[in-house]
Amino acid sequence: MSVAGGREFFVIAEGQSEERVLKVLVAPVLRPNGVHLKPQLLQTSRGYAGGGINFDRLARHVHNVSRSAPEAYLGTFFDLYALDSSIPGVADVGKLATPQAKAAHVEQALHRSLVAALGLRPDRLLVHVQPYELEGLFFSDVAGLSGAVPEWAGALDDLERVRAGVDTPEHINDGYDTKPSARLSSLLKPRYRKTTHAPLIAERIGLSAIELACPHFAQWIGRLRRLP
Repeated sequence: MSVAGGREFFVIAEGQSEERVLKVLVAPVLRPNGVHLKPQLLQTSRGYAGGGINFDRLARHVHNVSRSAPEAYLGTFFDLYALDSSIPGVADVGKLATPQAKAAHVEQALHRSLVAALGLRPDRLLVHVQPYELEGLFFSDVAGLSGAVPEWAGALDDLERVRAGVDTPEHINDGYDTKPSARLSSLLKPRYRKTTHAPLIAERIGLSAIELACPHFAQWIGRLRRLP
């Protein structure tokens, strides 16, 4: 669908924290080209949206949006961590060496499957899967992260040790106790709360620092900047 002075971009987000971070970080990137970001959550049950992503539910949602807004761009913003096995490509990621390669493999497989199943024009669909979690992006600037809430300043040394132990923030792994969100929950007091703190941290750190540190996320942002 075209809107006054531009075009819509519907991005299906995994949850409310991703939805809010998209508005803080990604929407400003699109505005100069007249592309208007509209994050959406999958309806997973009556009266509830977010999480519970599987391929059938996703395909149904994308189909409905693409029919109601035939000129709009469509996209996803999912975590690679715990992504449902029905999502194309997920079953193969164990064979790949890097988080970025794993995410790219799933993106390509999901893109192919949605295009084939729904008859979409390929350039309308901009799939993104983040290795391994949204919260990994926040380790791009641990000083900014620790400064987002005054009481978190004492965690700076611990956050720096986590960051120093990996090649990029996107390498912080997919273990239940060691995934990025678990690290934040264990290190930050008051405790990290996704929907409250994620957009606050994202705004504090800013997009430039995240693009410098997180190559897979930066690649997606680069594609969005080139949207007509």
